Amino acid sequence: MKRFLHILPIVLVIALVACNDDDPITAPSSKTGNTNSNATFSYINGVTEESATNVNEVARRLEIPRLTGGQDNLFVVHTVPTYGVNYCMEYDCSLRSQRWVAFQWTSQNSRSTVSRTDAWSVDPLIPRDYQTTEMDHTSNGYTRGHIVASSDRLCSKAANEQTFYYSNMHPQLYDFNTQGIWWNIENLLFHNRFNKDSFRDTLFVVKGGTIGPVHIDGKDVNGYTWAKGRGQALVCPRYFFMAVLCKKNSDKTQGGYKAIGFWMEHKANNDDNYAKYAVSIDQLEELTGLDFFCNLPDNIEEQVERNLVLSAWGLK
Repeated sequence: MKRFLHILPIVLVIALVACNDDDPITAPSSKTGNTNSNATFSYINGVTEESATNVNEVARRLEIPRLTGGQDNLFVVHTVPTYGVNYCMEYDCSLRSQRWVAFQWTSQNSRSTVSRTDAWSVDPLIPRDYQTTEMDHTSNGYTRGHIVASSDRLCSKAANEQTFYYSNMHPQLYDFNTQGIWWNIENLLFHNRFNKDSFRDTLFVVKGGTIGPVHIDGKDVNGYTWAKGRGQALVCPRYFFMAVLCKKNSDKTQGGYKAIGFWMEHKANNDDNYAKYAVSIDQLEELTGLDFFCNLPDNIEEQVERNLVLSAWGLK
């Protein structure tokens, strides 16, 4: 494995971008502290386009899971004019695959002002040796499955174009991705119910596929297979997940926060009974080994990750 230290002086920068968000960028203060926050990292291997973005500060945003760290993992912060941070990911260069992507929805960046761009391209922030390409996705039996969906980012042309980076893709079965359970939840549920001004001030969203061990029925099992096409083989997750944290200032319960997770086996499935796939964030963390919403103060994090009230999300 090559290391990244030689590229960081070029792309890692030291000031914080202003991001027209409804919520603070970083976690709210709490007298109880935060024992697992990304603030405990003194230095992060990170890359970004924007010369005014401090990736260490971005890592403290509420949507960012606990970073794995280490020199083989890259924290990628994609930014666009007007909206600042577009989405982030932790990229495992040894597997040429992202571990998760994370983003916010607010009233500003949820506007639909542009159409789908289909601007397929390699991610310019990923070192060339670790990029995935169009050839890798060709003739492997899977679709190019967006993690941050094109429809998640229609607020600007630049924001939508970044969703077409191959780093934002996992191989997905057609009947899982295209009007399957993945598409149903992210479009019919997220867009039609959750991402509304009446429902949220801010939604903090994490989506991804499993690229490491998963813990199911008391056992650790491999969370991925391989998809081989005309290029190099790609990691193909056996499971996909979504984690959502909602902040509504008018709701005083749990500090105005509530959270829900979704867990889906990667198989052909057009089910629309979303409640079947809903889990608490604690359960999702047990399954994936990831630490979601770690930047919340501990007292709030413990409540929202343990409690799942389906009716609060319009589910039953």
